[in-house]
Formats: sequence, C-alpha cells, structure tokens
Amino acid sequence: MMERSDKLTQRDRMMMRALRHAPWLSFFLVMLPAPIVFFLLYLFSTTIEGAAILIFLTLGSLVAGSILGLIAVIFMLVYRSRWMKRMRERLASDGITADELDWFMKDLTTAERQSLKSIEAQNPLLADAYRETLAARLTASRVLASAKRELLHVERRINRAALLQGTNTAGLQEELRADRSRLERVRDEGATYLAEVQARLQMIEATASRGASFAETDMALKRLGNIRDQMPLALEAARMEQEARFEVEDDLRRAAGGGGERALTGTREE
Repeated sequence: MMERSDKLTQRDRMMMRALRHAPWLSFFLVMLPAPIVFFLLYLFSTTIEGAAILIFLTLGSLVAGSILGLIAVIFMLVYRSRWMKRMRERLASDGITADELDWFMKDLTTAERQSLKSIEAQNPLLADAYRETLAARLTASRVLASAKRELLHVERRINRAALLQGTNTAGLQEELRADRSRLERVRDEGATYLAEVQARLQMIEATASRGASFAETDMALKRLGNIRDQMPLALEAARMEQEARFEVEDDLRRAAGGGGERALTGTREE
C-alpha cells in the first residue's frame, strides 16, 4: 500500500518489500540452521554417547540461536526504521501527496487516524478528499517547522556576527536580518495555510458525520477544491530563501578578505 508514489524507484519498492518481512525472517534464518544440523546428526547417530552429545548440542545451539536471532531482529528493525525515515524525508522534500500518506501515518494524530478509518468505511469519495487534506496538513506542518528552525539558525548567525571583533560584518548582518524578515513571512504564511487546511479537515469530518448524500458530498468536495495542486507557497519560498542566503554569504566571502573571510566561514559552519 506504500508503493504507489511516482517518486519511488523500482529498487525502493523492492527494498520496502524485503524490509517488510526481513526482521522476522532473520530470526529464523539465524536461529534454525545449527539446531537442524545437530538434530539430523542425532537422528543418524549410532552410539548412545554420540546421541547424548548431539542432543545437548541441538538444545544449546537452539538457545544460542534464539539469542542471536533476537539480536538480528533488533538490528533489522532499527535499520528499517532509519531507512523509512530517509524515505519519508525524500518523499516530503517537494510536498506530500495523498498517495504517499501511508508513509506518514505516524505523523498523524490519533484523532486524524480514527477519522480517516471511519470516513473510508462510510464514504470513499469523502475519504479521498480527506486523504488529500491530511497530506496538505502534513506538508504545511513540515514547512512551518522548517521555517521556525531556520529562524533559530539565522538568529544565532546574527548574534555571532555581532560578537565578531575587528571585522566588517555590517553587510552580513544586514543580509541576515533580511533573511529573518523573509523567514518570518514564510512562517506566518505557513501558519495561515495550516489553519485553512485544518478548517477543511473539520468540514470533511462534519460532512461525514452527518451521513451526507452523494449530492451533498459532491458539493462539499467542490467547496474544498483541488488541494493537491495547491502546494503551500511557503515550501518553495523556504527553499528559495535558503539558496539566496547561501549565495549572498558566498558573494560576501569572495568580496571580503582576511578577517572578513574568517568571519563568514565561522558563520557558515554553525
């Protein structure tokens, strides 16, 4: 169910299918070989002493294999979790779509997951709209969180530039303050979009709770509009702001010499 996105390559799909069952298969692959070998040797043993040793080795290897199998399961679960995290970040880089929502179910609230399950059982048409709106909500939330993180980084750069002695950082501070203003605008736009999307979620939930007819559902969907094509402008704005800031800092570094270059380098390292 998590393999419909066009952003996924064939290798990604194969990896996902393998990791879905790998933790539990790894347990048996690690645990069983040695006990099976010793047990087969026990069946074909011809002496009592040999049989006793082999049955002891069978039980011992079963215990040791179980421990190693549990370690393998833990390792595979951790690896799968990290791989899934990298995939989610890649999928979310240009916005989350309804087809990719299954990758981000952990990011939904309990109420949203319950509402989605209920609406899918009652009205598939509304469920599609709800999934679209949930994807937009996740994208807006990520954009807002990213803008807040960038604001913190810019504030730290401004403070560090102000503490530098013997270098001309006025130009850099001016550019950083401009970045801060633009990021604050991105943050505000993201918050506004998030509030709008949350209102749409409530509208769909209210429509579903009333047991709306097909005509009412169609009218509600028209009012919602096509959310997939309404990607938050803040997402692209945040990306452009980051690229512009790096370009400005590079220009200032090339223009400055000596101490100015060291100041800019210290600012970029954080």
